[in-house]
Amino acid sequence: MEPAFWDSSSLVPLCIWQPSTLSAKALSKQYGMFVWWAAPVEIRGAFARLLRIGQLTSTGQVQAQVALDELRSNWQELLPTDELRSQAERLIDRFPLKAADALQLAAGLAWTSGRPRSRAFISGDTQLLEAAGQLGFLPLKA
Repeated sequence: MEPAFWDSSSLVPLCIWQPSTLSAKALSKQYGMFVWWAAPVEIRGAFARLLRIGQLTSTGQVQAQVALDELRSNWQELLPTDELRSQAERLIDRFPLKAADALQLAAGLAWTSGRPRSRAFISGDTQLLEAAGQLGFLPLKA
């Protein structure tokens, strides 16, 4: 299985049914998962938001957490470093990204040792995918 960097937005549909679930599942059969250290916090935040707005039941939230735990057992996490944070700061200046997305992209760059050429970057966020593509990643929409 080929490795890829997975953004949080591409992992949520693997835990909760969403319009992009089929696409994300197909990609998960093709690509191994490298994930930013804080992604589980972002993903659980998505679960909590969906629960608050009534798009997820409390039972669904528990099921989503079980699915997340299963994913976590099979992915590799990129840990925070001073260099990764500095890279995220530079990415904020260069691209119109939210802080969390800049950290995701910096983690992807750390995963490739700064050489993203044609390495898969999977996300559900169009703006993040555009920035990843400009850096040389192969952007894949989940």
